[in-house]
Amino acid sequence: MSFSGIILDWYHQNKRSLPWRKSINPYKIWLSEIILQQTRVAQGTPYYLRFVDKFPTVNDMANASEEEVLKLWQGLGYYSRARNLHTTAKIVVEQYNGVFPDTYKELLKLKGVGDYTASAISSICFNEAQAVVDGNVYRVLSRYFGIETPINSTEGIKYFKVLAKKLMETNHIRDYNQGIMEFGAIQCSPKKPLCLHCPLNDSCVALQKGVVDQLPVKLKKTKVRNRYFNYLIPIYKDINGNVFTYLQQRKGKGIWQNLWEFPLLESSDVLDWETINIRYKEVLADVDEVELMEYNDSSIIHKLSHQHLHTKFWILNTSVEIPNQIPYEKIKEFPVPVLIADFIKAFKF
Repeated sequence: MSFSGIILDWYHQNKRSLPWRKSINPYKIWLSEIILQQTRVAQGTPYYLRFVDKFPTVNDMANASEEEVLKLWQGLGYYSRARNLHTTAKIVVEQYNGVFPDTYKELLKLKGVGDYTASAISSICFNEAQAVVDGNVYRVLSRYFGIETPINSTEGIKYFKVLAKKLMETNHIRDYNQGIMEFGAIQCSPKKPLCLHCPLNDSCVALQKGVVDQLPVKLKKTKVRNRYFNYLIPIYKDINGNVFTYLQQRKGKGIWQNLWEFPLLESSDVLDWETINIRYKEVLADVDEVELMEYNDSSIIHKLSHQHLHTKFWILNTSVEIPNQIPYEKIKEFPVPVLIADFIKAFKF
C-alpha cells in the first residue's frame, strides 16, 4: 500500500470526533483553523464551541465589536489572530457577500490566511487538491523520509511543500489532509511517538537510523528579550463601600494591542518599593494621597514567544476619586491579557 493509502486507512480507523469535523462549512473550518494555530486541540476546542455559540455565522462575527471578539479570545494568546479573525469576517461580508471564497488563491487574499490555512479550507470544504503542511505534517515527513533540512528555513518550507504535493491523495484530498495531520498529532507525536505500532514503521528512515527524537530539525529561535513590568492598581473606596479602579487600553503595534490593562510602568530592571513610591506619578499623575503596597514580593515571569515579562503588581490605595474610574465589578467585562485576568481573579478588591 502507498504512503497516502496507509495514512487514509489509519485515519478512517483512528480519527478523533472533533466538533468541526461534523461540517464542511468554510466559516467553521476557518474558525477552527485560526483557533488551532499555535494552540493544542484540548485547549482550543472550548474556545471554538464558545465562538460558534456566540457567532453562529460569519455575519454575526462581522457585526460584533472588536472588544467582543477579543474578550471571547482571552487566554489563547497571540491576539493578532483574533484581530485578523474579526477583520476577515468583515471582509467576507463586505466584499464576498458573506460567502467564503472557494479557491486556494482567493482564500490567500483574506487577512491572517496563509498557505496552510488556505490549503486546509480549500481542500476540506471544496475538495481542491492542495497539500497542507503544518507542524504535524512537517514531523511525519521529516521522520519518515529522514529529512534534516530545517523546517523553518526558506529551503525547508519550499522542500516540504513540494514533497507534500507529490504524496497527497488527490481523489480523497479532504480525508487525506485531515488524516496526515491527525497522524502527526496522535501516532507520530512530538514526544513518545507510537513507533512500535506504527503502520509506517517498516519503512520509516528515522526509526531505522534511531533518530526519531532528533527530527524535525528547527533553526534556533530568536533570542528571548527580558522586560520588567510594574502594574499599578489604584483603588478608591467611597463612603458607601463601593470600590473603584482604573484600566487603560494598550495602543501601538506591540504585544496585546487593543487589550486593556492597569497603568503600566516599564523599567529596565526590578524596582523596589521606594522607587515605585517616587515614580508612580509617571503613569498616575492625577492620583493623590496614596498608600502603596507590594502585592507580590517575587516577580511573576510570564513567557511569550520571544519575551519574558518579569511582572510585579503594586496596590495604590487612595482616599480621593480616580479620574475615569471604573467600578471593580465592571473590570471583568474588559478583554485583558491572561496575566491581568489571573490577577483580577486572585486579588480581593
